[in-house]
Amino acid sequence: MSDRNDPHPVTPDSTNSGAPATPARRHPGLLRRTLFMMLGALLLIGAIVLVKVMLVRKMMASFHPPAPPVVTTMAVHAESWRDRIHTIGSVRAWRGADLGPELAGVVRHVRFRSGQDVKAGAVLVELNVDDERAQLRSLEAAAALARTTLRRDRAQWTARAVSRAVIDADEADLRSKTALVDQQRALIEKKIIRAPFSGRLGITTVNPGQYLNPGDKVVSLEAIDRVFVDFTVPQREVAQVSKRAEVQISVDAWPSRTFHGRITAVGSTLDAATRNLQVEATLPNRDHALAPGMFATVRMGVGAPYRVIVAPQTAVSFNPYGATVFVAEPEKNAHTFTARRVFVTTGATRGDQVAILQGLKEGDVVVTSGQIKLKNGAPMQVDNKVLPLNDANPTPQE
Repeated sequence: MSDRNDPHPVTPDSTNSGAPATPARRHPGLLRRTLFMMLGALLLIGAIVLVKVMLVRKMMASFHPPAPPVVTTMAVHAESWRDRIHTIGSVRAWRGADLGPELAGVVRHVRFRSGQDVKAGAVLVELNVDDERAQLRSLEAAAALARTTLRRDRAQWTARAVSRAVIDADEADLRSKTALVDQQRALIEKKIIRAPFSGRLGITTVNPGQYLNPGDKVVSLEAIDRVFVDFTVPQREVAQVSKRAEVQISVDAWPSRTFHGRITAVGSTLDAATRNLQVEATLPNRDHALAPGMFATVRMGVGAPYRVIVAPQTAVSFNPYGATVFVAEPEKNAHTFTARRVFVTTGATRGDQVAILQGLKEGDVVVTSGQIKLKNGAPMQVDNKVLPLNDANPTPQE
């Protein structure tokens, strides 16, 4: 029975009698809301993907390929080279001596200044010789008396007043007295220090009134209008050393100058400890640029000249599998080149240069810097505003 008080009585359905009602029928708006939410999500995802694609396309449109690496290049050329011996040596004066007295005495006069150029025979130092001069006058008087006695006895010999034996004794006595005078004069001369040869004096600390013993150094004297350079040559290169061979000398004091000389003496034996041969070269030194004791670098050319391809050492890359260089081959664009790796055989080096025995020909343009950025066949740009050093005789840079 139905409740009479129910305002909406439920009427039994003849077709679905006893079956429960479906959710869609009970909530018809739920399905529409779900569909709208799914469609909104799809639209949002599509918008995000579209924005991402547009950003990627914009980035790709603004992307430019990297510019070819910038390198420096230089054309190789052929030069006439000679094999060289490189060694070190020491400058020595043509003549040099440490001057000092032969006899002891007190300094009376110093006749020179430190660093002065003097001529041979110039008086440098005088010692006190008062006693020696007094003794000399005594001996000269005795010699004069012996000379007078001899002259008188010779007059008497003419008159046969004396025998020949007296004349012989007088002559012997005169010679003895004269020898004593000469000996005393030599003694006085030994107390005067003179320059044995022309040259330049060193620095002295001797002053008047100072007592000197025999052999004490007063000053050094060096003749440096020409100098010697002493150096050694290893045993394996002895056969290439000969007299009159030309040598080139460089010193740290004059980095931009090269001094030329010739070998004037070759030692007769090798040092048993080092197996080196002593060699002496002579160089003119009229401007006194070379001073005794200077450290010198010696280069000596040996053998006959030969022609080789010369390249900067910076152009060669030394690897375990061999030495290589990059050759610059021009493309249609005059400013762009292609790198081509070439294996080479290197020879002797000279300063910043190296001899290429095989692999290159004269006129090839090689890369001298920036090779680390290159690969075989890679493009490159050339900028030769600043080139690496390529000097056969480099000097230290300030």
